[in-house]
Amino acid sequence: MGLRSSTIVGRDNEQRVIKSGLLAARSRRGGAVFLVGEGGIGKSRLAAAAADAAYGSNMRLMRGRSSTTGPSVPYRPLTEAVLSLLRAGDPVDIDTLGPYRPVLGRLVPDLRPASTEHGDASLVILAEAVLRLMALAGRENGCLLTLEDLHDADPETLGVTEYLVDNMSDLPVLLLGTLRRDPCPALDLVRSMAQRGHCVLLELDRLDRSQVHQMMASYLAARPQDVPDVATDLVWAGSTGNPFLVEDLLTGMCDTDVLVETPTGWRICADALTNRPDTFVRSVRRRIEQLSERARELIMAGALLGCRFPLTVAQAVTGMSDRELLTHLQGPLAAQLVVADEQMPGWYQFQHPLMQEALTSLLEPTERARLARRTADAVTEVHSGLPGEWCQVSATLRLAAGEFLTAGRLFAEAGRRCLAEGAAGSAVALLERAWELLTDDDPGSRADALESLIYALAEAGRIDRALAFVAAVEQVSGVLDHRRLARLHTRLAWAAMLAGQSAEGLARVGAARALLGPDPLPADVVTVDVVAAHLELDLPGADRLDRVEAMTRQAAAVAEEIPLPVVASQAWQLLAALVRQRDPDDATACLERSRAIAAEHDLPIWDIHALVRLGNDDALRDANTDRLEQARAQATRIGAVTARYQAEASIALQAILRHEFDRAQALIDEVWTATSRLRLLETAEYVLLLRAVLHAHRGRRKDMDAALDELAGVHGDQSRNSPRIHGLARAFCALLEENRPRAVEEMSRALAAADRNPTTFLLFGRDGLHLLLTALHTRPREAGSAEQVPLSAFGWDRQFALFARAVRAGQAGDVQRACAAVDEAVRVGQPYPMGRHLGLRLCAEAALADGWGDPVDWLRTAEEHFHRTDVPAVAGACRTLLRAAGVRVPQRRVGTHQVPGTLRAAGVTVREFEVLQLLVERLSNREIAGRLHLSPRTVERHISNLIIKTGRPNRLALGEFVSRGYQG
Repeated sequence: MGLRSSTIVGRDNEQRVIKSGLLAARSRRGGAVFLVGEGGIGKSRLAAAAADAAYGSNMRLMRGRSSTTGPSVPYRPLTEAVLSLLRAGDPVDIDTLGPYRPVLGRLVPDLRPASTEHGDASLVILAEAVLRLMALAGRENGCLLTLEDLHDADPETLGVTEYLVDNMSDLPVLLLGTLRRDPCPALDLVRSMAQRGHCVLLELDRLDRSQVHQMMASYLAARPQDVPDVATDLVWAGSTGNPFLVEDLLTGMCDTDVLVETPTGWRICADALTNRPDTFVRSVRRRIEQLSERARELIMAGALLGCRFPLTVAQAVTGMSDRELLTHLQGPLAAQLVVADEQMPGWYQFQHPLMQEALTSLLEPTERARLARRTADAVTEVHSGLPGEWCQVSATLRLAAGEFLTAGRLFAEAGRRCLAEGAAGSAVALLERAWELLTDDDPGSRADALESLIYALAEAGRIDRALAFVAAVEQVSGVLDHRRLARLHTRLAWAAMLAGQSAEGLARVGAARALLGPDPLPADVVTVDVVAAHLELDLPGADRLDRVEAMTRQAAAVAEEIPLPVVASQAWQLLAALVRQRDPDDATACLERSRAIAAEHDLPIWDIHALVRLGNDDALRDANTDRLEQARAQATRIGAVTARYQAEASIALQAILRHEFDRAQALIDEVWTATSRLRLLETAEYVLLLRAVLHAHRGRRKDMDAALDELAGVHGDQSRNSPRIHGLARAFCALLEENRPRAVEEMSRALAAADRNPTTFLLFGRDGLHLLLTALHTRPREAGSAEQVPLSAFGWDRQFALFARAVRAGQAGDVQRACAAVDEAVRVGQPYPMGRHLGLRLCAEAALADGWGDPVDWLRTAEEHFHRTDVPAVAGACRTLLRAAGVRVPQRRVGTHQVPGTLRAAGVTVREFEVLQLLVERLSNREIAGRLHLSPRTVERHISNLIIKTGRPNRLALGEFVSRGYQG
């Protein structure tokens, strides 16, 4: 009889929490709830009720389960969840996911692009893709993602789950997970997330006797008073309050007429009072023994396969026809154990995981081994080559059959496949199992497994554990040749570099070189050299770049000749970065070579990375971002998320230089949010630096300093970024404040930092702004000729170098050459309004002093720009210089919005506010006058007015007033 009831007993609090979570998700307040408890406690029933409630509210549903055939398969529950969404009647337009659409191809191969590579392999990027899919699905009415049986989940699924939970607070989604209370990584993770306040953990306890009585009444469709107390006592004793066991015992009692319904209500048969009801395992044994021998073998083979099993394999095990197979499975006895899987056509599943566990526990060891071997043979017959999860299934079955070496080889193969798919955590678990099973009887397979295991550990970022396994290399040193051992050390060196452990990386490089000996093969040398080159870039020293360049150039040529296309592409791109400042054309040629190799060998990721760098070259030359946009589009198309954000960061820098500040701000915010969440640390650090540069180019010192503090706080020591911090940010900001001495000081710091530790970074000023500042502050007799000022190939630097040439020529009395240099600087600087007008302002001051050119026109142009763009210090300096040249300049009564409201109310003018801001630096009247191009007496008058208007006793108090933010 069917005794299931829709009523859930004893879980009112849990249902309230879930209902609240669903309501919050529909209001874009995402969250996560995890149901924890023993098997049969009712987790799946609550999850099903949550899905019903979500469906009734028109929420999108996604559902996946971890328990599958055999051991855990990477991403299996996530794959099921994505497929459940894509198969729904109302499809989701996943094309709007942009670069994250092809990333989902790791879960659903049909979403992969046509290329052989599938974008970024990072688990975090895959997790971001799933997060964005959930947000897209829930855009209108919310989305419920249910992940059941997480205690059986693979490490990758747990990693994605943690990422989702940590980043869904402002999204219209609810994640509902279920797992058992037994110690496992999933339970550790959930408890950790709950302690951080990122999720709700609900631990389900057993029902008490009154709740069992209520549950029995619900299942029997009876009033509580009509359920005999003696029946409740029997069920309570047999189930101890486990809802699944309550249901199972109640079903058994009814089926065996222990509990019967009469016209006057339910009653217990008299002879039942002397017999306890079956325990659950005995109940399962009783049912399986009632089946025919062939049906029993069918069910037991299915149990060995897992909580679900495919009919094709079951048929191969038993040799049954289709009709006979379905007749057995759909019979009344088998129906108590298994049911058709609604989500997977052609599969059956056990009524509950406890059923499957009970059945496997009933198998005697010899019978288990016999049936496992037969089932493994059937799997091999049905799934030739053991594709996908079947390799793991077969390994588990061979292990159960006692075929340890065969199982070890299969676990090793399954681990290598996981590693190739980017599932490093699962690969580690499988390969460690293979390492334990494979013995010295098969030294070749044992050595292969160790090699793959070290690669997997390195890929998973478990560097210390990988290095610990290096000692085991001695056990297989007679099997692995020196070249393979050297490759292991080289792989560890690369992983150590990615983990920021340069010293350990160099030690592994040294070990690899020692193993290769004095006469290594070229293919081995170049692989080591490219890794070593990247590691040595982080070492201090003035000559390291020359050494790294020579090593990389040779590696590129040799790798291309062998060929080793990935190594060659990698080397040519590194070489381009090394030579760019000295020879931009050579850098471009290196990148074009890298792209040609990538195209020839179908390496789309390397092609896009080269395209990003070529786009950078174009942008550096003349601010053209077409190729960067092309790289961005191609990266989006194939899911190369890292490359896309690198392209967008480069576009953001050009937007700053081109005075497209709003666009730059939007790009920086978007890239920072994504890369910090994805832990793409290098790009995240770069865009934080760009945020500081953006504030600097707007003349916002406080915001710039705050951004630089955040940069150091998040990413630590910034010595490698010192040239750009002091040159491109601080020095430029000082010039917008008309603080020339500070600008010169900051530029000196930038150059000193680059001299101490030569860098591949560009645009920090050595070839541009530094040249102009030097020309302005060096007397003619100390100066070289205009032709001695070097001209950079990059537009931003070149405009300032041309202005420097103009100043030098003007100092030498060569008016024609000076004017021509200004004209050329204006032409080159067309894409850079801020830089161009700043150059005009600085050059005009020198032209006024030396009597050449058209400084009045240049100052008018610059003043108009800086007035319009709200840079009052430079605009004021331009007006002062114009007045000094005898030009009548109308007073501009604007800029009052910069004055805080309390000061405006006190009558403080814009000019007085400018003086007030400089008082905090403890400058004298003469120094302030020089900064603002006023007379000392005028400054004195402004300070006197400020003392009166603010009620401060003296100038020192005025400075403290500014430091406190104009408060108190």
